[in-house]
Amino acid sequence: MTQVGHGAARALLRRLAVEQAECRIPSVTAAIVRDGRLAWFAGRGSVDGAPPTAATQYRIGSITKSMIAVVVLRLRDEGALELTDLLERHLPGTRLGHLSIAQLLSHTAGLTAEPPTAWWERTPGIPAADLLERLGPGELKHRPGRRFHYSNVGFAVLGELVGRLRGTTWLKALRAEVLDPLGMHGTTARPRAPHATGYAVHPWADVVLTEPEHDADAMGPAGQLWSTAHDLARWAAFLGGQGGQGSGVLCADTLAEMREPIGVEDGDAWTGGFGLGLQLARVRGRRLAGHSGSMPGFLATVWAEAAEGVGVLFLANTTSGMSPTLLADLLDILDEHEPRLPDEWRPAAADPALLALTGLWHWGPKAYTLRLLPERGLSLEPVGGSGRASRFVPQDDGTWLGLDGYYAGETLRPAADHLDLNTFVFTRAPYDPGAPVPGGAGDWHA
Repeated sequence: MTQVGHGAARALLRRLAVEQAECRIPSVTAAIVRDGRLAWFAGRGSVDGAPPTAATQYRIGSITKSMIAVVVLRLRDEGALELTDLLERHLPGTRLGHLSIAQLLSHTAGLTAEPPTAWWERTPGIPAADLLERLGPGELKHRPGRRFHYSNVGFAVLGELVGRLRGTTWLKALRAEVLDPLGMHGTTARPRAPHATGYAVHPWADVVLTEPEHDADAMGPAGQLWSTAHDLARWAAFLGGQGGQGSGVLCADTLAEMREPIGVEDGDAWTGGFGLGLQLARVRGRRLAGHSGSMPGFLATVWAEAAEGVGVLFLANTTSGMSPTLLADLLDILDEHEPRLPDEWRPAAADPALLALTGLWHWGPKAYTLRLLPERGLSLEPVGGSGRASRFVPQDDGTWLGLDGYYAGETLRPAADHLDLNTFVFTRAPYDPGAPVPGGAGDWHA
């Protein structure tokens, strides 16, 4: 089950084997996805006396959250809700009604990390109505919108929101709208054979302790699901925009929106953060989106790098002890042995009117270039690389909408002798006196 060469496959297998042996993991599977297809898979250790396969189930914990988030975004795209909606509009009567859906998705609602119950990961869950009744002002730890604070409770609430709006359970909605369309038939709420047993490995001896497994009930949307390497490979391809194109699960623009950073972990420069239901990471020059997961006896992580069309994942049946670099190391090995080839350049047809807009423009004295992108897009970039850069897409009224950067969401209005970008005027020559520069433009002088 590999599309990489022998040398790459051997190096990847060795890195996984070192992880399993040195970190003392009862069993582990890992996979790499490239251009929407499974490129490499391997398993080490033992499940019921045999090596784990791509069909072996492991509990995936909080990766469940990212799947719930997709259903919430589908509801938004259908017009059933807005991300700015307050919870009271859709779940009336809770004491958390002033929190927004976007805040819950991005872990910026200030809500407590864990529910006011017994240790929910190791004990049977309680019904959603009981959980909502227990959630009050005491579970708000920060002012809403103030900071990133990871909350399992927030996704339990979002799961109940999905169930209410769909008129069913969160699990049935997830299966019908996400899992089945993506072909993730090995992803279930409770384990089914073949599945790994969850273990804790003793810190000072080579013995294991079986961890308990329960139905988390109301907390299920925060970490209930079990899955396989086969299914998570499909999920990684979907997150990276390389899989599920014909499934209708989510449009590309919405998926890209989920990958945009909203909250970041505090530090001199952000290396980890959160979008709309997706964890984000900057690792060795890569920009990754996905989610990690942990439940007693299990660890799992899936990352997608949309820019490179690659995804990587692992599933393991251990409570703790995995090295934090495993997946980045696997991607490095792949790049070392089989670096991705750039897409072939091909000439494209261009609208003469758009072609006339390209070239050098000036914002005051500062030089910018306007380039024509594939599929009628425009890119405005500062000469020398220092300054505001954005891409634009055409609108039906002849204007252009900013996609990213400083001008995201802003309007560009081209004219024959200038560009009006949200009141900023760009001219062909620095402060061209023949163009309508606000404030006027006189002659340059010594």
